[in-house]
Amino acid sequence: MDCIFCKIAAGSIPADVVFSDDDFVAFRDVHPLAPVHVVTIPRRHIASVNDLTEADQGLAGRLILVAMKVAEKEKIATSGYRLAINCGPDGTQAVPHIHLHLLGGRRLSDALG
Repeated sequence: MDCIFCKIAAGSIPADVVFSDDDFVAFRDVHPLAPVHVVTIPRRHIASVNDLTEADQGLAGRLILVAMKVAEKEKIATSGYRLAINCGPDGTQAVPHIHLHLLGGRRLSDALG
């Protein structure tokens, strides 16, 4: 598979990894939109939110919990942060591998679009 996020998860492409376990990898975004911008991915390739199944409920929940741990580690949990999952072209999903953006480190705009 020619998925850049799968390659990052496998360690064949370098990334600034801030969290890693058997199921997930979190790394700093190469084009940050905030002082803290970390992308969390499951190691297992799932193209988008639309490809999740009922069997993926635990994985989807842990994706958020991992982001919460990273927010604590990055010292933005108390001040606040934004979690975003983009889905499909109109949702601006740039990489076809489900991923969650953690953004923080400053007051974020109220605008979501």
